[in-house]
Amino acid sequence: PVLTLILQRLPATLLLGASVLAFALVTGVALGILAASRVGRWPDTAVSTLALLGYATPNFWLGLMLVLVFAVWVPVLPPFGMSSIGAGYQGLRRVADIGWHLVLPTLALGTHYMGVFARITRASMIEVSDMVFVKAARSKGITERQVVWRHVFRNALLSVITYTGLQAGSLVGGTVLIETVFAWPGVGRLAYDAIVTRDYTLLLGTFLVTSVLVIVINLVTDVIYTFADPR
Repeated sequence: PVLTLILQRLPATLLLGASVLAFALVTGVALGILAASRVGRWPDTAVSTLALLGYATPNFWLGLMLVLVFAVWVPVLPPFGMSSIGAGYQGLRRVADIGWHLVLPTLALGTHYMGVFARITRASMIEVSDMVFVKAARSKGITERQVVWRHVFRNALLSVITYTGLQAGSLVGGTVLIETVFAWPGVGRLAYDAIVTRDYTLLLGTFLVTSVLVIVINLVTDVIYTFADPR
């Protein structure tokens, strides 16, 4: 049955998507805060340049380059797959092995989203910084660190959450190229195989499952709004 095949591959795609989203959120938001707090200075220029390069670089090309550098020239990371073939690891060793295999696909796919998160965070924080309630907070003598974290960042975070919800849905079905480059056994690779073999029933099944996941992720995003919105 098609559902059986998809459910076998779905955990791998969800793991890769969660890893990419976590990497992009943490690094992108951190870089965006750094740029917004140093507007017009060299950190702002450096972050903006890095974000632009990350956004503009095709993820499949970056994936191939990462494999060439870190798996061929300097063989420190595994080039493909989700785990070491025939190793038979169990427990924490298996978790560590899967995490080691996650590094390259996460970097390849997450660099694009990291650049976007950095730019969105920077723009939102600069916009919020000019609002009246932020100026009022500064006039009351609140420290700059408290102003940034309690007033500016919490309000700027709403734009980041919006983009996160949109991209989390696309990640589920948009990992076809990366899963193919790194031979990652997920739904994206399954959809690619279905296209090549003209297995339209399997292809429709992957579309249906990913569509349901997109709806669920958007509902979760709406729930997160109620906790994140300072109002």
